This record gives sequence, structure tokens and C-alpha cells, in this order.
Amino acid sequence: MIDGLFGGGVKMSFIGELKRRNVIRVALLYFVAAWLLLQLTDVLSSLLPVPEWTGSLVFLLLLIGLPPALIFAWVYEMTPEGIKREKDIDRDTSITPQTGKKINFVIVALLVLAIGGMVVDRLLPEKPALPVAADETVSEVGETDGGTPRNSIAVLPFADLSEDGDQQFFTDGLSEELLNLLVRVDGLRVASRTSAFAFRDSSLGVPQIAQTLGVAHVLEGSVRKSGDRIRVTAQLIEAETDHHLWSDNYDRNLEDIFAIQDEIGKAIVDALKDELGLRETSIEVSAVTNNMDAYALYLEAREKFLRRADLLESIELFTKAVELDPDFARAWEGLAAVEMVTDDWVFDDGVEHAPRAVAAAERALSIDPSLSMPYAVLGLHSHDYSKDSVKSEELYRKAIELDPKNTTAWLWFGIFMNENGFFKRGEEFLRNCIDIDPGYLNCQHHLTMSLLSQNRVEEALEIFEPTIASNFHSVSEVYVSHYVASGQPLVALLLAHAEIGDSSVPVLEWIKALENPNANHEIGYALLKDWERNKSSGWRLNDTGIILLPFGKFEEFADNPLANKLYIWLPEAAEFRKSRFFKEMVKKSRILEYWQERGFPNHCRALGDNDFECDELT
Repeated sequence: MIDGLFGGGVKMSFIGELKRRNVIRVALLYFVAAWLLLQLTDVLSSLLPVPEWTGSLVFLLLLIGLPPALIFAWVYEMTPEGIKREKDIDRDTSITPQTGKKINFVIVALLVLAIGGMVVDRLLPEKPALPVAADETVSEVGETDGGTPRNSIAVLPFADLSEDGDQQFFTDGLSEELLNLLVRVDGLRVASRTSAFAFRDSSLGVPQIAQTLGVAHVLEGSVRKSGDRIRVTAQLIEAETDHHLWSDNYDRNLEDIFAIQDEIGKAIVDALKDELGLRETSIEVSAVTNNMDAYALYLEAREKFLRRADLLESIELFTKAVELDPDFARAWEGLAAVEMVTDDWVFDDGVEHAPRAVAAAERALSIDPSLSMPYAVLGLHSHDYSKDSVKSEELYRKAIELDPKNTTAWLWFGIFMNENGFFKRGEEFLRNCIDIDPGYLNCQHHLTMSLLSQNRVEEALEIFEPTIASNFHSVSEVYVSHYVASGQPLVALLLAHAEIGDSSVPVLEWIKALENPNANHEIGYALLKDWERNKSSGWRLNDTGIILLPFGKFEEFADNPLANKLYIWLPEAAEFRKSRFFKEMVKKSRILEYWQERGFPNHCRALGDNDFECDELT
């Protein structure tokens, strides 16, 4: 579409002049602004008493205005002295490059608004939900009048009331520890951390928050830390009546933090036991470390890891924690997890993180063999680096056996199944992750990968598009081709930029290759390679190898199976799967060995001892 708009058959000198005079940028700006104006007109037309043809009139005026806008951009130029005719300006003093950058900024801003509007439109229900009548009775035992399960609770992030307001990581750690305690109570449904913590500093009242989270009870509180003293206030609220079932204050030395967690957990269970008929549950909290400085470092490091923010600093904090207490098993566990994911999030920091992750995981298990996460780390390492998928599967199963609610283990196991061609099983595991934590965006994204590989595109979009507003881009790149094919190249452009995280990359060449697959795109590919060589971050096209597919660079794509096996079963890789490089990649990444040991997916079968064939996915 973009080639069509800008006249692919026009001589390159003319196109170059269009670019120099910012005519192309002005056209893009005009289209995005026009689209937003049409959406605004549609909304206002439904609210104001205007004629039905108002939208058509606005569209016609915008259409008529396009040629004058482009002619104006061609003939005139913005200068520090105002608008002048382009022919009257010395090119050596022209500021068109600076003007172009300003136009780029405006285009990106409007694109963000456009995506936001699209997401909101998708999220709006076709019909408003019917309100619950005030006299509506319980439809079944165990539910509130509004239909919420009574045996349910959310732990909101405790407020930091410390004098300097710098202990949020500590209060979040306490909140999460209490959540983890309650998860172990049989018969009690606990809202996930991701979902509950989204209401930090919310202006909504407890009843509204509880209704949104689908729980009948809420635990909230505050922490005031001063030196070696700590005061914790906690209260359990029945959301429907906004009634306090229990509350208490704890003034203790900091070293008693684990005893406080134990007391609060037991008090909550006692308060809910009779009301909800919960089974007798023994809650015991033992000190994970006797070094409070190490514990504080651990909480701060874990918070950074969970947000995937400042991962290198998270590693540093975990490392300091285990230096202060070499037997702090959960700090070793946290260090293993953050080291394992850092290579995917941080490019070229000069450190090989995977071996460090293995060492930390093994150290954690030597101290506490009951921990789940170290087995998941070893499973991921075995899959990605040792390429022993059979052992990887065993390690994932061990991690989930030890902690069936380890969402990261379910995530990694689901990705493992997707990459090995078992999409149904991957879908099952990723849905397990989301059942435990509905707000886990990475599980949502990789669930859509399972669906896309099964050509269930509409289902995938229903899950993917609401995540765009969260500015989360784990697998956004796989949707670029969809938005190009559906006539939405601007959305595709935004997602391409967001995935790579650099507005200077010439992703427009990627869009052009997708729009016109039969054309020659060697120049566009060369521009992308030029950008790659000049990048200081060390990022390569091969790190998001799906870019290579529309250019037909199959050998380069297959050269990085660690990153690109994620994409091999997607519709975009159909031509790649017909090439010899597909089989080479499957063998190189030892997927074939896994099939030979565990069985082939339904769409593939063995051909002799060391060969196979796969049907085209439909």
C-alpha cells in the first residue's frame, strides 16, 4: 500500500526530492490526522444532534484537502523567518531535516492515539452489562449477591508510610509474601499479584476494586519502617458490605518481619475459616534469612526482576544479598531467574549470563531442594543452550510438581511446546498460566503464538490487541504482517518500531516487503543491514528474525535457531518451511531428536532414521 501511495514506478530522483521536501512525511501525517478526525466525528455524531451525513461531509472535505496539503508541502518550506517558497531558499541553509524530525514526532504521537482508539473500540462491549438488581438473591451456595465466590480474596499492595517514602519494594515484598501464604490455603481463591497490584494508589474504593477483581474480600494495609523498627497495619474487609472483619497493628523490631507475616496469615485464615468453611490449614512462616539487610536487598532485586526493569541492577542486588548471606536460598533462586532472562532483554553487556544462571540455580537447590524456580531455570537452559529437550521437559515437570502455581514455569513450558510444534499442548500450558494469573501479559502473548500456529487468527487478536495499551511488546512483531495484510500499514509500522525499541530503524522497508512480496527489495534489505552495522547496542536483524522472512533471507534466519525457532510454525514462515534451511534448523536445534524420543506432532512424521516431513499448516 505504501509503495502504491508514493508511486513505485516514479523515478528514484523524484522520490528522493519528495523525501527531501518532507512531502512523504506530510502525507503520512495527513492520513493519520484524518483518521483520528473521522473517529472523533463518529463519536461526537452519536452524542450530538447532527445530521447522519456529517461523517460523509467530513470525509469529503478531508479528501479534497489532501492535494492542496501535498502541493503546499512541495512548494513551500518552513524557515526560522516563517513560510517561504522552496525555490527562494538556499539549500545549504535549509532546515528541512529538522522539520522532518518534528513531523516524525507528531506522526508517532498521533499513531499512539490511533492505536489507543482502536484498542478502546475493541474493548467496548457490544451491549452494556445488565446491572445486578438490589434484591437479587444468591444463585448458588458460596456466592455473594452479586455472584462473586465468597471464598475469594485479593491482597492489595500495602502503602509505604516510611518517612522518606523509599520502602515501596519492602512493602510490596510483604504484600506478596502474604499473598503467597494465602495461595496455600485449600479452598481459598486468591487474585494474582499482577491483577491486584494494578490497583496501587487507586482512587477506587474497596467494593469497586473487589468487583473488578472478582473477589469477595480484600486485605489492605500499610508499613512504616524506621531504622530497625517496623509498624505494620493490616485489615481484612468484606467487599460487599465494606465491613472490617479483622484488623490489627504490629509494632516490632525489623528482625521479627517473618513472625509478623505468620501472625497476619493465621489471623486472616481464622477470620475467614468459619464464614467460608475453609479446611484446617497450617500456616507456618520460617525465616528465609537472618540477615535483614540481605532480605531488603532481595526484595528490591525481586521487584526489579518482576517488572523486567533494570535487570543488571537486579543482578547486582541479588549478588549483594547472597554475599551477605551465602545460605539465602531464595536469593540464589532469584539470581538464577534474572540471570536466565537477561540475555533476552539486555544486548551485548559483555557477560554470558546463562552459565551464571545455572550456577545460581544449582546453589539454590543445594540449600533447599524443594524450590521450584531453579528447576524451571535449568529447564530453560537445557532447552535453549544444551539443546537437550527431553531433559528440559523433565525439569519443567519437576518445577511444576513442586509448585503448580509457578506461572513462569508454565510460561516457559508452553513456549517449549510451541517451539517443538505441539501447539495444542502449548495452548493448554499457557492457559494454565493465565488461569493462575490473568494479568500475566507474557503468557497472553505466547498463548496467541499457539493460536496463530493453528491459524486461529481472530482468537489470537482478541487476546493480543487489549495488551497494546499496556505498551507490552513481547511478540508484537508477529502481528506486523497481519496489519499489513488487513490494510492497516500504520498500525504495523507502530508495532514494528515498538518491538525493536528504536525509532531510527528503517522498518518501513519491512512493511514494503510484506506489501509487495513479489517485488525486488534488495535495496530495502541493504538499508536495514546498514542500520544494523551502525547500531551501538549490538542488536541484529537475526534477533527478531521474522523481519528476514519477507526478504527471503532463509539462510540468515536459520543461522540463529535460539531466537528464531519461536517463529518457524507461524503462517509467515510457510515459504521458509518449504526450503532446505527448515530441516537444517530443526536438526540443528535438536527438535528432531525430541520428536524421535517423545513422538512427532500430528503434522509431521519420520522419514527414515534422520529425516522427516511436515504437512503445511492450515
